Amino acid sequence: MSPLSPITASEQAQPVADRSQVGPRTLRLPLDPLLTLAVIGLAVCSVVTLGAATRDLVPGQPSYYVDRQLTYLIVGSLLMVALSRLDYARLRPLKSGIYGLLIFTILAVLALGHAARGSQRAINLPFFSFQASELGKVLLTLALAALVVDRARRLRDRDTTALVMLAALVPAMFVIAQPDLGSGLVYVVIALTLLFVAGTSWKHLAGLFALGAVALTFVLVAAPAVGVHVLKPYQVQRLTAFLHPTTNAQKEGYQQEESKIAIGSGQKTGRGVNASQSKLGYVPENHTDFIFAAVGEQYGFVGAALVLALYGLLIWRALRILTMSKDLFGSLVAAGVAAMLMFQVFVNVGMTIGIMPITGVTLPLMSYGGSSVITTLLAIGLLQSIYIQARASQALKGRVLR
Repeated sequence: MSPLSPITASEQAQPVADRSQVGPRTLRLPLDPLLTLAVIGLAVCSVVTLGAATRDLVPGQPSYYVDRQLTYLIVGSLLMVALSRLDYARLRPLKSGIYGLLIFTILAVLALGHAARGSQRAINLPFFSFQASELGKVLLTLALAALVVDRARRLRDRDTTALVMLAALVPAMFVIAQPDLGSGLVYVVIALTLLFVAGTSWKHLAGLFALGAVALTFVLVAAPAVGVHVLKPYQVQRLTAFLHPTTNAQKEGYQQEESKIAIGSGQKTGRGVNASQSKLGYVPENHTDFIFAAVGEQYGFVGAALVLALYGLLIWRALRILTMSKDLFGSLVAAGVAAMLMFQVFVNVGMTIGIMPITGVTLPLMSYGGSSVITTLLAIGLLQSIYIQARASQALKGRVLR
């Protein structure tokens, strides 16, 4: 089945082999080596970059951020391996519980979360701050993929498209209210991607994009004109500042201007120990949202190209696993993970070089943060599970997948 072709009823479940035979095989099959290589490479780049960029951020603790990032990477990797050994198909019947968990955790953050810098995005736990909107990306992917499969016979109906988008917009609105505009946009992108890959009518997709354009115009232009502010003023300024960054370079355009200066100063091979923009605090959040600026300044074009090449490998393997999947549910889950990764990389790198607005989207596996790192590795674990199950299934048929 082509992932871009309409779904037929016979493709809804697609039993491929006796699970009693597939199960034991999966315990012996290795992980996808290229996907694993990309994950290890990005993890190493993250630790090395953080080590140089954050050495002076916490007085007396030069390895504060590195130690914690290593802990997050280790915990996330263990969860990734554990999830890879689970048959992802077992998660499909749990879609209602998964979606309920998604809504519950987001509402819990709104009710109990710690407020910082005008946002209430996380609940402080003993070892890290739990950001439900990050975990929600994986939960939403699983829930929506199961929903699409269950409605395979009615996929081209208007009510199916509306139901899938509504299921994504409800948590997205709660997340944007925190406010976390970046994660809310990721939710919408995941839903649109699943509809596209499953074969939803082009008319429905065109209608959704038209509605999106109308909504954006209302939020940014019409509503403020009559005194109704859907987004906070600083969010609107961030969304529009990249269009004219030099107009107010000391306020709304400050981060992007300093980021571009840092990346440009890295030239071919970087400034190394002489990097000052990222180390001396000229680039705010150089260990989270703007870590790519630190990569560009410290390691130059060579370092930035290496990081982007690793992301290219990561996303290519996600797309390859999409086509390898033994069933529709696996293809949709892989599509959701690939969309999440592609969107975050494009927006994050884009905002550091001034071609995208600042939305608070992290750079997967590179940006510092427990919720972001662990969630990304959980998503990679799902990809590994789909890969392993596909290889086990095809091995029973005497075929070899690469």
